[in-house]
Order: sequence, then structure tokens, then C-alpha cells
Amino acid sequence: METGFLSLVLHAHLPFVRHPEYPDFLEEDWLYEAISETYIPLLVAFQTLRDEGVKFRLTMSMTPPLCEMLSDPLLQERYVNHLDKLCELAEKEVARTKKEAMDFHSAALMYQRHFNECRNLFENKYNRNIIRGFKELQDDGFLEIITCGATHGFLPLMSNDQVKRAQIQIAKSNYRKHFGRDPRGIWLAECAFNPGDDRFLKEAGIQFFISDAHAILYGSPRPKRGIYAPIITPNGIGVFARDTETSEQVWSSEIGYPGDPLYREFYRDLGYDMWDFEYIKPYLHDDGVRRNIGYKYHRITGKVDLHQKEPYVPEWAQERAADHASNFMHNRRAQADHLNDKFGRKPLILAPYDAELFGHWWFEGPHFLYYLFKKLHYDQDEIRAISPIDYLQIYPENQNQIPSASSWGAEGYNRVWINHQTDWMYIHQNVAEHRMVELAARHPHAEGLLLRALNQAARELLLAQSSDWAFIITTGTMVQYAVKRFKDHIHRFTKLYEMISSGEIDETWLAAVESKDTIFQEIDYHVYAM
Repeated sequence: METGFLSLVLHAHLPFVRHPEYPDFLEEDWLYEAISETYIPLLVAFQTLRDEGVKFRLTMSMTPPLCEMLSDPLLQERYVNHLDKLCELAEKEVARTKKEAMDFHSAALMYQRHFNECRNLFENKYNRNIIRGFKELQDDGFLEIITCGATHGFLPLMSNDQVKRAQIQIAKSNYRKHFGRDPRGIWLAECAFNPGDDRFLKEAGIQFFISDAHAILYGSPRPKRGIYAPIITPNGIGVFARDTETSEQVWSSEIGYPGDPLYREFYRDLGYDMWDFEYIKPYLHDDGVRRNIGYKYHRITGKVDLHQKEPYVPEWAQERAADHASNFMHNRRAQADHLNDKFGRKPLILAPYDAELFGHWWFEGPHFLYYLFKKLHYDQDEIRAISPIDYLQIYPENQNQIPSASSWGAEGYNRVWINHQTDWMYIHQNVAEHRMVELAARHPHAEGLLLRALNQAARELLLAQSSDWAFIITTGTMVQYAVKRFKDHIHRFTKLYEMISSGEIDETWLAAVESKDTIFQEIDYHVYAM
């Protein structure tokens, strides 16, 4: 007998990184790694489930910057080149490990199969645009793909309503371009919500968003069903909150599944381990610096030093992923049964995660999802996997509430994005925001070169607003790159503003900027005058 619902939500996002001015650029690897390690493995798992007749349902955000990169011809070509190198290395590694490192041979064969499958799917099945695969799964009813703010902008720290509205409206238009329909849900960047911002979602026709638990738990009035049913905001938007217990069981490397000794160790990589530098050099970047290249031959083993890690055995790891899927299902059944008795209504257990956890950080994650949905289909009838939009159709009447200001960052509010390391950024961002609104109001009927400049100014502002830059600075990873990106976009916006204001637009300079920051070719600057 059905006692509850499970809603898995994967947030697939990367900042817009595209550098045609360089033949080889390190940070573009973020995209290439995510395609090979997360997006294609997820596609394969979902397509296999569909082809096997398994009824499954999953919600997945695909943010506008990610969609724009996945559909970009330059990045597609560079990914193919990247993949060709990995496939070439796979052949060499299969031969090398068979001859001198048999403990790693089964893993080498796995990488050979994996990278060849990636190349075949990317080139032949999807003609280099894997968005088509996700769209197909949505059209068939297995996925509910939701959007995000246009450039993953942190709404609570924006200075006026027009720029907040623009983040949502531009995202809606971009979603329609890639998926052929309007989005029904949204993942607000960093799950950051400020009371009143739901009116911008209502204007865009969005019906629900995802929040952290305290958005509902600290909302007014107190929630009758805790976080196991949505609340409805004053503007009629459903809010679905993360179940902390479920989340930690999956993402935590300390108490969760990813820390299991049999799973692949992320921090040992052939890029560092290969003693023969000339052998590995062709697969590094042009600077020749040793880095991760995606061939990892060791398992977590336990709390031991990296040099004590034992060989990775893919078959053992897959079996453990199946075991963990069974455990996860059992725990959710018990949780739903307990909550059902308390609430008198089937509870919804919401489990949101960064998509890149599955495959990139937790290599076996896509296998876990495959086994979980298969077990939910065949081995029980108490829990049904649904999307938040499905719950709103099953239970259209829900409690009205004003959710609390919140985010899913450390300590639950805004500190990760505005602090002593990043506060200088918002002075410049907020000035640019007001100037963009000013430009849109001053030029209601732009044409030709002026139209191009205004649209490019909008792109530069949007790229500066990305929450990724502040997050990277706060966490101390690739700080120099994040600072440079933010400053570059503010500089380009300011120069455009000054040229537009003076009436003297440098077309050569504008064309050079347009060739670099190509995001949102469909953009219309008038969105800032709404």
C-alpha cells in the first residue's frame, strides 16, 4: 500500500566558461569533466531504465549557463578533442596495466568502455548536443526539468526589482529555446530566498521552487506538516523543502554512502601518479603542470594516507552501490510509514543534491540511482517517486505561509556569498544593476549598433551577477580566476555604459566582446524596463 512519495532533485549547474581567445583553457575542463563523469552517465542510467520498462520520475534543474555551454559549437568541438585524448590514453592504459599493473587492469578496461561510450553517444546519438537526450526523457514523462536564474544570480543580494525580474524572465526564455516549452519549476540559485521574491516567479508562470528546510520551518505561520508537504507563498508558489536526513545519507563523505571503502578515491589520479612524465604529458594542459585527468585507480580503502590506498575494483563498487540503494529505499519506506501515521496525508520526502555529486565526486552515484529506481519499481509498493509538480496535482490544497529568508549555504543565510572577502563585489554589481535599468529606460527603441551594445551590456551584467564568483572566492578555490572574471564583466559593462551614454560606440571592440561572451543570443535588453 502506498504510504508516501520520494522526490529526488538534481541541480545541474556550471558557471559560463568559454575562452575562444585561447586554444587551451584550464577552467573549460569543468564542463568536459562534468559531461563525461556526470551528465552522460546520468543519461545512460535514465535511458537504460526507460528501455527496461522501469517507471521512474526525477526532477533535474539544467541551468541556463549550462545549457548555453552544452549547445555551443566551440565547446562541443573542444570536448570532442578532449575526449579523443582520453580514448587514446585508454588504449595505452589497457596495454600498460595488462603488462605491468594487473591490479589496475579491470579499472583500465572500465575507463576504455566508458570513454568510448561517451564518444559514441556524444558524436553519433546526440550530434554533440546532449540536451536532446534530457529533453527526450522529459517529453516521455520521466524527467521534470526545471530552470534557474539566468546566470545563477543570488537574488537576495541584487539591488532592485528590475534586475531580479530579468534573471527570471531571461531564464524562462532560454528554457523555452532549449526545451520547447515553459518551465514549471525553478531552482533558485543557492536555494536563496527573500520574502517577496516569489512575485517574480508568479509573473513567469513558475509553480514551485526548492528551498532548504529552515525556509519552511522558520516561516510564518509555523508549518503544520513540517517539511514533508509544500507550503504556498502569498503569490501562490509552492515551496518544497529539503529533508536533511535524506540529504546527509547520500552526500556526506563522513556518514553517507560516498565514503564507503570500496568506492573510487577521488584524490588519487594518474595525472599525479604516473612516474613517467613523458608518458602522461600529452594528456595535460599546454603548461605541462600535473593535474587530475580522470583516470583514478584506487579505492577509498579507509582512513589511511593517500599512498596507502588500495586498487579500485569496479565490480565490487557496483555491488556496493546496489546495496546502498536497497538501504536507502528501506529507510525511506520506514520514514514515510512513520510520517503517514503522524500527518494523515502521504508525506513527500524531498532529496535535492548537486548533480555533479553523482559521477564526478561520487563515481558510483549514477549506478546508485539506477539501482534505486529499479528497486522502487520492482521490490516495493509503499514509496512512489514523483516530481514536486506531481504533488501539487495530487494535493492542490496546501498551507499558506511566508517562508523565511534562507539559503542552503553554511549557516543557512547569505554569509557564504557576502563576507569580508566578497563585500567589495556588490558595490560594483549594484551600480551596474542601476545603470542597466537606466539604459533600458533611456533607449526604448534601439536599433543597429546601439541595440547590439545594449544587449551586450545586459550579457555582461548577467555574467557578473553569477553567484559562482563569490562562492569560489569564499571557498578558496580558483580565486584568481573568479576575481578576474567578475572584474572583466564589470569592466566591459562599464565601458559599454560609457560608450552608449556618449553616443560613440567602438564597433571593433564591441565585436570582440560579443565573440567572447556569447551567452543568450536571444536576449532582449527591454526586459530591464519591465
